[in-house]
Amino acid sequence: MEETTSYPPVEPSNFDLIVVGTGLPEAILAAAASAAGKSVLHLDPNPSYGSHYASLPLQEFTSYIESHSSQSSSNLPIPQSDTDSGFTRVPLTTQPLYSSVEITSYSSEPLEQSRKFNIDLSGPRVLLCADAMIDLILKSEVNQYMEFKNIDGSFISDGEGNLESVPDSRSAIFKDRKLSFTEKNQLMRFFKLVQGHLEAAAAADGGESSESKSISEQDLESPFVEFLSKMGLSAKLKSIVLYAIAMAEYDQENGDVCRSVLKTKYGIDRLALYHSSIGRFPNAPGAMIYPIYGQGELPQAFSRRAAVKGCIYVLRMPVNSLLMDKASGSYKGVCLASEQELFSHKLILAPSFVVQSPLPHSSPDAHDFGSRNTTEKLARSICISKHSLKLDVTAIHVLQLSSNVAVCPSGMFLTYLSAICEDDVQGKKLLHAAINVLFHVPVSGSSGNNNFAEDQSETGDAKPALLWSVLYTQELAKFQDVLDNIIHTPMPDGSPYYHDLLGATEKIFQELYSGEEFFPKSTSSEEGAAQELED
Repeated sequence: MEETTSYPPVEPSNFDLIVVGTGLPEAILAAAASAAGKSVLHLDPNPSYGSHYASLPLQEFTSYIESHSSQSSSNLPIPQSDTDSGFTRVPLTTQPLYSSVEITSYSSEPLEQSRKFNIDLSGPRVLLCADAMIDLILKSEVNQYMEFKNIDGSFISDGEGNLESVPDSRSAIFKDRKLSFTEKNQLMRFFKLVQGHLEAAAAADGGESSESKSISEQDLESPFVEFLSKMGLSAKLKSIVLYAIAMAEYDQENGDVCRSVLKTKYGIDRLALYHSSIGRFPNAPGAMIYPIYGQGELPQAFSRRAAVKGCIYVLRMPVNSLLMDKASGSYKGVCLASEQELFSHKLILAPSFVVQSPLPHSSPDAHDFGSRNTTEKLARSICISKHSLKLDVTAIHVLQLSSNVAVCPSGMFLTYLSAICEDDVQGKKLLHAAINVLFHVPVSGSSGNNNFAEDQSETGDAKPALLWSVLYTQELAKFQDVLDNIIHTPMPDGSPYYHDLLGATEKIFQELYSGEEFFPKSTSSEEGAAQELED
């Protein structure tokens, strides 16, 4: 006889906003709405916070990826379509957001220490010290729930697989022994030109005159790679600026594969953000920081902030259907797995949820609300080794972490890789090529979670031996469906930073509550919060 799950009743039953899913955008929106005085109910069918932005132990990570993949997708139970209460119940189901999951193990050691890992579902990702996300963390005071550590270095391949430091400041340029005297002069002149342009732009915004020379509008609208060539930068320096600092996502010099050309004006903005991040906090001399225990601490921190402001949280609570008014077809509320009906003015859904069509009063050929609306994908990989990387690949974002930030056992390293791709085949081809450059991959390995290769010994190779890896592709949703009072949040994007994701989240908040301030300033000063972040 099957055991029935018992769900506690939720009280009250009426809210301004119901949020389903505890990913980072959902957590930020719940916290912002709560700070604006709205009554918020935050639900998640999962037993922990974070959804697709969580940081999980190794075995839980693989279980999550596999359970949300196309190979083993499952829908929530579909209830009766109509009720006697004047509402139509529209089924809420889930869609697979990962595909082509490939898990390979060469040693039993990582799985034996599974609980010591905190693996990001949205990696590789870091925070720039001057990014809008850091400003929001300080403004909302969620920094009191988190700790950060400085990213020790940024590196780029020299084209032959050799790792070189990124000369991202004047002092770094002078100290770099691998740059020729000519290259140092070229890079210094370029950074000086950019600084002058930014000073001139700031003066113009303030209605003042400046002796600094601005970059012409024609150049600002041109491809950044062409502007760098015009400035006389060598191929090596262009790679440093484009891929290590501006973080361009495509090969900017190959028009056949470049699907997003980075304009000079946006490249300059990225350089400005990067340079303003260097040394912002005394305890973080570099440009980037990373949260201790993983990126999953961010949605948890914003959820805590929302709870302080009165938001009600219920985990392990599936939502079976939406309640739509029979007469008007407008959204009214949700029906939980417990059959309890809850009501709200607005609804936010995580990207894994799909509202089945046709909706009341919609056209018969309407697509399912929340279904995937982009052809791009994001190939991701996570590798575990016992030694630090000696090599790097420029075309793919790579982030290596150690036990210093409490994401893996002492003596092991966690490496994230990602690349935007057109399909699963291209994505895996890119990542396999990168892994073969970065790591010594044993000849024999086992796919899945059994029959692990034992006694993996380090070779004389300069590359670290691979102990365990996973490759998978993730769906990308770059814009959100908006239907009546229901809004979908975005999936983690391909950027290593949070700027675009936060911008999309703030835009959703304005859709929900036009004219409301996105996180009103609290009574405590930002300087005090910044001091806590530094400590």
